Amino acid sequence: MIYPEVQELTESELKHLCEEYRRNNFIDPKVSEKLGVKRGLRNPDGTGVLAGLTNICDVIGYEKNEQGEIVPCDGKLLYRGIDLECIIEEAVNKDRFMFEEVIWLLLFGSLPSAENMERFRRLMEEHHDLPTGFAESMIMGAPSPNIMNKMARSVLAMYSYDEKADDTSLENILKQSVNLISELSTITVYAYQAKKHVYDHESMYIHFPQRGLSTSEHILATLRPDQAFTHEEAKLLDLCLVVHADHGGGNNSTFTNRVISSTGTDTYSAIAGAITSLKGPLHGGANLKVMAQLDDMLEKVDPHDEKAVKEYLRGVLNGKYGDGSGLIYGIGHAVYTKSDPRAQILKKYSQPLAVRKGFVKQYDALCMVEKLAPEVFREEKHITKPMCANMDLFSGLVYRMLGIPEELFTPIFAIARVSGWCAHRMEEVEFCRKIMRPAYKYIGGEADYIPLDQRD
Repeated sequence: MIYPEVQELTESELKHLCEEYRRNNFIDPKVSEKLGVKRGLRNPDGTGVLAGLTNICDVIGYEKNEQGEIVPCDGKLLYRGIDLECIIEEAVNKDRFMFEEVIWLLLFGSLPSAENMERFRRLMEEHHDLPTGFAESMIMGAPSPNIMNKMARSVLAMYSYDEKADDTSLENILKQSVNLISELSTITVYAYQAKKHVYDHESMYIHFPQRGLSTSEHILATLRPDQAFTHEEAKLLDLCLVVHADHGGGNNSTFTNRVISSTGTDTYSAIAGAITSLKGPLHGGANLKVMAQLDDMLEKVDPHDEKAVKEYLRGVLNGKYGDGSGLIYGIGHAVYTKSDPRAQILKKYSQPLAVRKGFVKQYDALCMVEKLAPEVFREEKHITKPMCANMDLFSGLVYRMLGIPEELFTPIFAIARVSGWCAHRMEEVEFCRKIMRPAYKYIGGEADYIPLDQRD
């Protein structure tokens, strides 16, 4: 970053300072093991450290036997005790948009009556509109090259439009939550349009929200220049929103939201913090890495040649292909072992659209990665525990088939997950009421202060 008439550190000075930092601050991971420190809040067997209780969501990827050993099992995701797959079956069999019902379920803990569901849908539709002047001043007037950054800033800016912004009563947090969940989709699309105009020098289209649309239909209608979309496209996007809506209290962004909420701060600060957490490529940004990996693979091998794909994946693990990180994106999960139910849902219901839109080659390639990557991990890294495809393996391709630009892949994730964040915030503020304060072990020792004129 360049500041006019301000002295900048030279490249050599920066290099020297970084070397000094690393020399003075190195922490050997072996020390953590010796002291029993659970790095990354993980137990030695890779499971997460228990940090709290929740009624909202359960992520099941393994069982434990009498000896406390992990026993792999088929993955399940429960929203308020209801299996995600049952919700998806209802959506498909009854041809229903389900995201709004899932929002109600996560927030209130029960399924809504038909009357409550209709009222809630209308309420959300009305709040797709942003406060007067917000789009012009907060979004168009201050665009960002990164949409997640703009979403976080916009959520923080909403504080100024709320006369009871600091009121942490359950009633007020509930009202703020419904507003934010509804508004975030409009904020996101407008932020993208502003970015496209200012940074990409392309035309932008600002469409006013229409009544009578589900959240997925609203996103497609405000995103596309002609506002046209098919029912099949909107239904598939709705399924994406449903499977992204929550994933327990331990995922990084939800945990961030709960940590911030535990301090007693306002809703806008907590949700903005969750958005910035989700932005990271090790969390919500992973589907972008999957698509880059897919494109690289398709340039080098025939996706139907198992031997060639396996050698490519071997090269990825060894840092020869891909981004050089040695990671096969879209494979493996902290909880799921045999299967990630979200990945299987997206895989199953995106296949027909892949055929109709000419993405069969890309779809087949991802299926091949799902099949062969665990074998490559076992052979190259000698990993014996089961590994499965995670949701990110297929979500990026779904978005690409829907014509959603890559800049919006992670933001769409955030539009869905804000419902879970708000549910967890309500639970944290209403029932936990204790500021989170973990401990870090100091290992730096003691040192004498040396006067400035006596230093080397």
